Amino acid sequence: MRVVGVLDVKGGQVVRGQAGRRETYRPLISPLCPSADPQTVAAALQRRYGLREFYLADLDAIAGAEPAWAIYRSVSEAVRGTGEQRAELWVDAGVRTATRARNLAANGVDRIVVGLETVAGPEVLAELVVELGERLVFSLDLKDGQPLGLLTGWPSTEPLAIAEQAIALGVRRLLLLDLARVGMATGTGTEEMCRWLAQAHPHLYLAVGGGVRDEADLLRLQACGASAVLVASALHEGRLAQARHS
Repeated sequence: MRVVGVLDVKGGQVVRGQAGRRETYRPLISPLCPSADPQTVAAALQRRYGLREFYLADLDAIAGAEPAWAIYRSVSEAVRGTGEQRAELWVDAGVRTATRARNLAANGVDRIVVGLETVAGPEVLAELVVELGERLVFSLDLKDGQPLGLLTGWPSTEPLAIAEQAIALGVRRLLLLDLARVGMATGTGTEEMCRWLAQAHPHLYLAVGGGVRDEADLLRLQACGASAVLVASALHEGRLAQARHS
């Protein structure tokens, strides 16, 4: 299981996410780095924990702005390295249509995150699965356990049913993310869904995020079948001794 370092970016700076209340997010203050510059924060996390994957949420793009292309490039340059040290960059830039996803792919983003919160519907997701394959990560965006987004075209508003529909469309990488848990150190709250999906779909790359507290949470999520765990606050606050991966 891998630890994926999270960079929530707003106004050109990494911000500290808390409970999905994006209007209250403020620039990150961390003992690991001297500023909230995305490139600086990413390099500091990689240096301290040896991370091989980073997840960048472009909160301005998710809200409708143009993606921060220069930031994606600078973060990629900061963490890529070579050989075994090469790190991958996931980006959630508020994909609504296939065009934005294609632009992300053309600009060197390793994993294009397509979130339930923004994607126009399952038809767009199905189109992108064919085009992007393993480069696509479908994010099942939740808040307090309830799906986010307009949910147009989805057969059900139940999170598990949406996950099953996405998998039926060909999704091979799925992220479970409850925004109400982000930065709150309350655990992810998605353990049972993770366990069920991992057992039903053993070849699914299953990532989880939001609220990770400590090493015990990592072990618990690994036992539930998670392939990767997204972490931010616990890394900056030193609540994880190391970023474990296998």
